[in-house]
Amino acid sequence: MGHSFIPGLELSRRFYHEAVRPLIHAHFGDLPHTAARIGAGSEVLGFDTARSADHEWGPRLQLFLHPHDADKHAHDIVTALSNELPKTFHGYPTNFAPTENEHVRYMAVTDGPVFHRVDVTSLELWFAQHLGFDPRDAITTLDWLATPTQTLAEITTGAVFHDHTGELTSARSQLAWYPEQIWRYVLACQWQRISEEEAFVGRCGEVGDELGSAVVAARLVRDLMRLSLLMHRRYPPYSKWLGSAFAQLPVAADITPALAAALAATTWHEREDHLATAYSAIAELHNQLRLTEPLDPSIRPYHDRPFQVLHAERFSQALVASITDPELRALPLTGAVDQFADNTDLLGDRTVTRSVTDVLTAARSTPDS
Repeated sequence: MGHSFIPGLELSRRFYHEAVRPLIHAHFGDLPHTAARIGAGSEVLGFDTARSADHEWGPRLQLFLHPHDADKHAHDIVTALSNELPKTFHGYPTNFAPTENEHVRYMAVTDGPVFHRVDVTSLELWFAQHLGFDPRDAITTLDWLATPTQTLAEITTGAVFHDHTGELTSARSQLAWYPEQIWRYVLACQWQRISEEEAFVGRCGEVGDELGSAVVAARLVRDLMRLSLLMHRRYPPYSKWLGSAFAQLPVAADITPALAAALAATTWHEREDHLATAYSAIAELHNQLRLTEPLDPSIRPYHDRPFQVLHAERFSQALVASITDPELRALPLTGAVDQFADNTDLLGDRTVTRSVTDVLTAARSTPDS
């Protein structure tokens, strides 16, 4: 477009203050509202580049009104902005044209009214659609566990440009991180995932299945990266940005070489050695959190088989034992929705994520099971 790339959050901030807010004031006076750029989009997580501009990226934001004002003014605001916004803003078109997929749009200059991406709604409707619950009310265990970490990241990052009532700022604060008891449970479930497969790197290799061993190793690397983010109280994003988010952790420089070497290894023995290095380093991180008594971070044989593992279930069991909430202690170690499911369509549907999570959490285990 012949100009320097402006990160999306900065572009949206300027768009609100320089273009949207003056038009709102001119037509509706001091209408109480909240303006923000949250929700889906690489720019919300701070990972956008010039490549991002090819779809669903540009001068866009959400404008939240009181429900009464939304019912009364939303249509008129959308129309006024469509008719009066500039055709371009800092060199970027304000009009979004459809692609072959009518639900996906991209910036394109138009001579007529602009199809803008200033989404005018209420917090009630937006939270219902994106979360399936209202975080301004009490947040339940189901609310936490049924919400993908990608969604929680999308709502708690991004930017708020104006918050007349402070309600969105307060809601984001409520969602900033899991309550400690739920955090312990989610960590326990993540360690359990690792425990269930850590011996398979060697077992696959032992029967000559190096490809299968590599696939298991890749799954373990992914789980270790997500575990590291959870340990640092950061919601793991979905696969496209998992590596970018992990790279921002203070431990990434120390752990990344071992994880990368495990992925690049051509024999299961090498794979196992590099994973062992990563296991021990992340076990040390667990001890630094002091959520449980210190656990031995050293690698040991998998029972009487010649495979080197951490026996990660030790960490899971210690975390479960540290949970004082009887409701959480009774849950099966399936965890939050994106710890037991990774289908994109499922995770994008709040009704489905709440339904399947509710089924699993209702099937409570007992302490003796």
